[in-house]
Amino acid sequence: MSVIEKSYTRRLSVSYSKEFNTDSSTLWALVSAPNNLNDCHPFCQSNKVVQWGDGEYSDILVYLNGRTYLRRFQSWSEGSGYSLLIGEEDGPQSYVVWHIDSLGASQSRLTITVYPFILAKLPKPLAYLPHVLWVRPRLRSYLNSVLSGFQYHVESEEPIPRNHFGKHPWFS
Repeated sequence: MSVIEKSYTRRLSVSYSKEFNTDSSTLWALVSAPNNLNDCHPFCQSNKVVQWGDGEYSDILVYLNGRTYLRRFQSWSEGSGYSLLIGEEDGPQSYVVWHIDSLGASQSRLTITVYPFILAKLPKPLAYLPHVLWVRPRLRSYLNSVLSGFQYHVESEEPIPRNHFGKHPWFS
């Protein structure tokens, strides 16, 4: 983990996991594919590659509400996950870790952990209550929808319908 990444992990975080009835290599192929959010993310209007390969990965995610975020991948562990910074270009960034665990021949778990930029400038004791009461519930709902979108795509092999699990106040 780089010095920059360590500074982001000092923030309050939110994690969510979901188990998949597929092996970890198939799940990795999906989460590491370019433009994968177009088929798997229920709040994605578009996902376009900026650079994808040779150790450099970045893309642009446009949410349904028009919010546009640049995702710049920081680490890439083939077969097991990656970390990235996401936010408006030249704006505050959230640090996000995607991690895959193999649970057997045809079972795997995908976990997403977000270290959000919201409240990051506040000291942890001051940020704690708004984080628990406001940020965490919204981020858990968001992460559940995103992971459920990947699960929907794995099971149906169809693109996830937009807002399929309901609208989200930050991204719909």
